[in-house]
Amino acid sequence: MNENLINGQWLAGASTIQSWNPSDTRELVGEYAAADAAQMQQAVAAARAAFERWQHTTTQMRSDFLQRVANQMMAQKDSLGLLVSREAGKTLAEGLGEVVRAAQIFQFFAGECLRYGGESLPSVRPDIGVQISRHALGVVSLITPWNFPIAIPAWKIAPALAFGNTVVLKPSEYTPGVAHALFRILDAQGLLPGVANLVNGSGKHAAQGLLSGVDAVSFTGSVHVGQSIAQTAIGEMIRLQLEMGGKNPLVVLDDADVDVAVECALNGAFFSAGQRCTASSRLIVTEQIHDRFVDALTARMRAMVVGNSLDKATQIGPVINQSQFDKIQHYLDLGKREGAELVEGGTPVQADTPGYFVRPALFTSSNNAMRINQEEIFGPVASVIKVADYDEALATANDTRFGLSAGICTTSLRAANHFRLHVRSGLAMVNLPTAGLDYHVPFGGTRASSYGPREQGRYAVDFYTSTKTAYIAY
Repeated sequence: MNENLINGQWLAGASTIQSWNPSDTRELVGEYAAADAAQMQQAVAAARAAFERWQHTTTQMRSDFLQRVANQMMAQKDSLGLLVSREAGKTLAEGLGEVVRAAQIFQFFAGECLRYGGESLPSVRPDIGVQISRHALGVVSLITPWNFPIAIPAWKIAPALAFGNTVVLKPSEYTPGVAHALFRILDAQGLLPGVANLVNGSGKHAAQGLLSGVDAVSFTGSVHVGQSIAQTAIGEMIRLQLEMGGKNPLVVLDDADVDVAVECALNGAFFSAGQRCTASSRLIVTEQIHDRFVDALTARMRAMVVGNSLDKATQIGPVINQSQFDKIQHYLDLGKREGAELVEGGTPVQADTPGYFVRPALFTSSNNAMRINQEEIFGPVASVIKVADYDEALATANDTRFGLSAGICTTSLRAANHFRLHVRSGLAMVNLPTAGLDYHVPFGGTRASSYGPREQGRYAVDFYTSTKTAYIAY
């Protein structure tokens, strides 16, 4: 039994949850303690009791702790990467890459907690100085998804601790093992009791146990759940940070390099089995290049190796579970009923092991009003939308309730600059996949994709601290 960490103690839960390998549904990855709402409140109370001590530790102490965590993650990167692949279905390369990224995030914030601070300004009145300082918020609830089971917890935990907050993490119930392994590292590196607490469990219990008695909540997941959290949190006057998905466009103009455009689409739409909020699910292609692009993309899709994530030859692993597999099949059927043409993929893949494997799927003859182009599928499914020119492409790209990431493939500097300035998204990519981010710059979107201050980079300080303005007479 793998236990929860509350107030420095590894404790059994009110019940248990099991984690199964989506590449081999016969393999039990592990059994984990599941907290109910009462135990989650116990974790919140532990974080509250630890806050005063932690916020008054020196920045050097916090920096040293985060650096030790980063070093240990790198020392264990192979075993952690394998666990990510076994539990989340990522390929071995993706699993290892995610662990390295998570370690880099801890390392970045080990430095950032020594750099953040305030500023000193003269008052507009004589003989008065103004000091602006930053202060930790207090207790922060962190609720994370399964698609990046170590990177997303890292980019929430690291800044929260760096800036003097205490935390309670509730990871996805589909990937409890990765979070448990991360907290084993945190605990082994001298974590003070109650500073960081792990409570595996259900979203229902999190809504009851983690949205009361805290000062902030940072959530990554679906729009529906994010809206529900927001309604509760606003009533509690809790600071909010919500990241909730996208329906991201990749525009391909007539002057684009076809090979570049195909690689951007292939990577952005289908890698990680399309289970990325930044995935390119709408491929908006101008008329003259449309047929060449579709032919080249389908040829590359047919060559993709789909299979067990632990096979080094695999390029696309399984989707996370049966529910997600069924959802993808539902949208494939829906797209055909709406009048789109399924020109490639979508079929289940029979591998050497039983798992949730599906070939990357591509629709053509679609329009932007179709549900397959307005609703997030979260799987290896993309639709091609043919447009007349750049103006129609930009209008189509912006015709969505989401606004996370957007990309354009073009050799025109004028079109690239106009697009990055006028597309309604938090991220804009030029001749690059819509997915693929650095850890030292801000991440987030607009409209239904995001709510609240940005994540990652030095901009994370805006969420995890509040400012105090002091006036001092000389």
